[in-house]
Amino acid sequence: MNTSTISLKPIREICGRLVSEIPETQKGLEYHIEIGRRLEEMNQSDRKILRETLNTFLLHMEKIEASDIDLGGHGCVGKIWYRVFGKKSPLNTEVELPVKETDVLLHNLLTISQREQFLAQKNLDFSYQIPSDEEEGKTRRYRANLYLDLESVALNMRKIDTEIRPFKSLGVHPEIAKALSLKFYKYGLSLITGITGSGKSSTLDTIIDANNRTVDSHIVIIASPVELVHESIRSVVRHREVGRDVTSFKHGAIQALRQDPDIIVIGELRDPETITTTLEITDSGHKTFGTLHTSSAMESIERILGEVSSDEQDRVRMRLADVLTCVISQKLVSSLDGKRVLAKEVLLVTPSVRAAIRNNNVNEIYQMLSEGSELGMITMEQDLKRLYDSGKISKEEAYNNANNKKRMQQLFDELD
Repeated sequence: MNTSTISLKPIREICGRLVSEIPETQKGLEYHIEIGRRLEEMNQSDRKILRETLNTFLLHMEKIEASDIDLGGHGCVGKIWYRVFGKKSPLNTEVELPVKETDVLLHNLLTISQREQFLAQKNLDFSYQIPSDEEEGKTRRYRANLYLDLESVALNMRKIDTEIRPFKSLGVHPEIAKALSLKFYKYGLSLITGITGSGKSSTLDTIIDANNRTVDSHIVIIASPVELVHESIRSVVRHREVGRDVTSFKHGAIQALRQDPDIIVIGELRDPETITTTLEITDSGHKTFGTLHTSSAMESIERILGEVSSDEQDRVRMRLADVLTCVISQKLVSSLDGKRVLAKEVLLVTPSVRAAIRNNNVNEIYQMLSEGSELGMITMEQDLKRLYDSGKISKEEAYNNANNKKRMQQLFDELD
């Protein structure tokens, strides 16, 4: 749907009317509670107009190939912002949306229980979807984060790609493919890492889908929020959303052990408790996948060890050495065609790598990575050079995205 044909006037009238009824003396938490109360009393046709207009802005993401939308709060200055191929810019609309009116628009997305959680924690992760229409039969899903910006409501939504990329598109070596498959590796921890927006979820969904299609098993996915929903094919696939189906990643992982799983997917290893629980359930003989916000294989190992207390580090180091199977660290790099391309570092945990982890010699792993091509290992710098050699990215982009700038320069010098 073309946003240029949609007027903001109806939602401005609805939101403006509600805002005008709230006394100026109500500030902060009381103000947001009052918005919620008045929304619950509002007629459903007006609430539907608000939701459908927001849906229009989400649908516009497809037209411009945007990954994210931001609106609300003082930072958006009354505009609707999109991230397109890594860069954010505002949408041109006939009028701007005042902060108090976007407060109403965004509160309208929430259920009563979600609003209570949001106001208690001042932040809310949730999933959102636009139901399929009769013509397309396509449901669109989004990962949403609601938060406060100078006491006003702000929203980021990321479009979830409901079309799973084929496993071949990852371009991994057969040895790495085996490590990621329950068919060949019955247990062990595989990590997909990268900064926010690097495509970790898409890669993880591709791996889950490959197992779902090739192995008779039970897959339990614990996520915050659940993004792509996998249909059970050869495997039974369960989806448990933190905050809705389970209270935390840790509890979801512990409960999964009583649900006869073969594969357990932990959406994010974000705290010491989740990390230690993940290592324990993997050590009990399960195949486990998780994500981390790190930019390299070595940083991922160091991050896990750094998250636990000093008196626990030796025990965690030994357990990590025993269970870690594979680490894929990735980035989305600006390409010469104005889009983005995947660059990745891949570590397969060999006996030498395990020894380096046990002996606290993580710095030795980079050399093993750079010399492990016969097993499918590759450093980020080697993969960036491959992308440069194939004419997909510039030399400057390769250098800027390198984790090891000195090694990146050495690889370029070898060309001269």
